[in-house]
Amino acid sequence: MSDTENSSANSLSSSILILKDIAFQRNEELLFSNINMAIGSGEILQIQGPNGSGKTTLLRMLSMTLSPTLGEILWEGKNVNNVREQYLGDLLFLGHQSGLKKSLSADENLLWWRKLNKDNLLPNSDALECVGLTRDKSVPCYHLSAGQLRRASLAKLYVARAKLWILDEPFSAIDEQFANELKMLLENHLDNGGVVILTTHQDLEIKGMKYISLTSPHKSQ
Repeated sequence: MSDTENSSANSLSSSILILKDIAFQRNEELLFSNINMAIGSGEILQIQGPNGSGKTTLLRMLSMTLSPTLGEILWEGKNVNNVREQYLGDLLFLGHQSGLKKSLSADENLLWWRKLNKDNLLPNSDALECVGLTRDKSVPCYHLSAGQLRRASLAKLYVARAKLWILDEPFSAIDEQFANELKMLLENHLDNGGVVILTTHQDLEIKGMKYISLTSPHKSQ
């Protein structure tokens, strides 16, 4: 085996998440194909591409709300379909929308969300303080600004013990100060062996960042 082949084999064996020949087709539209990537503990992957190229679709596929048309996703060497409960237990997905119940407060939303998760870290009060919502924690979410809604959603990152974070535009609608704090939180998660996959228009400049670049969709011929 050549040095290159050895390096590739070692990379795969040390990877916790592997995407193998992933493709997705909706009706007759092929959004993307031949997606291959190996990600190890402590690594971050940014998915890039223009609007409509399938970035959110790929994130939803990784969170198991969609299935690939072709290919497979491996978690710790096993197809995620065969270890679904374990994989979802290791995963936290935050979509582009806040995912909050607007009639509930940020505090109530976090309490409700905790019931769906076995392992939690910081208590609500500490998490909401970290995202700057202590004063507004009891205000119904329909009274919050777009930035406050994003902060309320991101509070889950301070609570969840999930190893894999899948984040769709987490930096949208937040100010520069909190953007810097969020970047530090991502780096801390990576330093602790976590994995981050995200879409963002921010230039994060995180060491060792990996990339998948999607192109505009095309019609099958």
